[in-house]
Amino acid sequence: MAGFNFEFRGFHWMGRVAVALMLMGAAAGGFAQEVKTTVVVPPAPLLPVKFGPWEQSGAPTTGNDGAQVDAANAAALKEFGIERFSVAKYAPAHGAGTVEVKALQFGDATGAAAAFSFYRRPELHGLSAGQKLGANAAVTGNEALFWSGSTVVMTRSEQGRAALVNELKELEIALPKIGGPKGSAPLLPTLVPAKGLEAGSVRYALGPESYKAEGGILPPDLLAWDKSAEVVTAKYAGGGVLTLLLYPTPQIAGDRGRAIEANINANRSAFGTVKLRREGPMVLLATGGFSAMQEKELVEQIHLPVQVTWDKKMPLEFHAEVGKTYSLLTSIATFCAVGALAAVILGLFLGGGRAAIRVLQGKPAASEPEFLRIDLRGTASPIHTESPGTGQQT
Repeated sequence: MAGFNFEFRGFHWMGRVAVALMLMGAAAGGFAQEVKTTVVVPPAPLLPVKFGPWEQSGAPTTGNDGAQVDAANAAALKEFGIERFSVAKYAPAHGAGTVEVKALQFGDATGAAAAFSFYRRPELHGLSAGQKLGANAAVTGNEALFWSGSTVVMTRSEQGRAALVNELKELEIALPKIGGPKGSAPLLPTLVPAKGLEAGSVRYALGPESYKAEGGILPPDLLAWDKSAEVVTAKYAGGGVLTLLLYPTPQIAGDRGRAIEANINANRSAFGTVKLRREGPMVLLATGGFSAMQEKELVEQIHLPVQVTWDKKMPLEFHAEVGKTYSLLTSIATFCAVGALAAVILGLFLGGGRAAIRVLQGKPAASEPEFLRIDLRGTASPIHTESPGTGQQT
């Protein structure tokens, strides 16, 4: 009995030692971790100091809040994902005149395309045949608007300058470049048929504020902007309006298509003739001054490409369950790994400690005489005692 008590106390003592060593090891590992230093490199200036014959006169005005550069349209700029802006005045190295340049940089080309359509006024017309500036451009005598990559540029000169478009090409080269999916132009505006389209009437919206400001005909709260909706509105000769809506999944598009249909049926007189069709994740709607044949022809000639790459962030509800499952499995794996490691360490300390105590008592380290073996084969086996002697049969 005394030997049993001594052995039990040994177990208790070794358990405390094992726990203490584990805590000390964890603390030592924490202190041994290297201190990481993160160096944040400021982005390059949005506008160059010089382009063509123009040089900056004075320091540019910069910031990252849309309200600072266009307070009246700050909500729309937020929908487009504005990241920073720069406004600068340029003067020629030789000669008179000035040009004010305003550059707005967004998170991706989708935001830049939406901002371009938002700021394009009816008096801004396309470039002459053979001219190209950025992904899209529109000009008047003394103004130019274009977008390239994720940046929209607006310029205004004191007087008309025929060579300004060519000079702005050098400015475009100096703008920040963006690659990968973020640099891809949005698909939806490219699906608008050109036949009968009013010049400069294509509007691309990413939120309710820009949609309302651009003259959208549907109630903005009906379009589920929280589901990453994209909407194009285009006007056609005769007063017809084409609306294209793109969603991440066909299920969302089907739900919104039914909601739009119910709203149109409840307010039929406000829409004129109507043709509604859904194709996969896209909803197509022709309203207004189209004839029934024109609506049918217009809507049915628009098709999504076979493969569509969706490069926008999915709403939370689409990946929340996946994230929860991943987090749960990671936690289970971590818990099992820690438990296994703790079991190995405790086994080594407790088993080794017990063996050491038995050796100190003069007993064999690995013998277990106090345990009985039940031989189910029906033959009796001797029980080996710790001291030499004659075995007894059971």
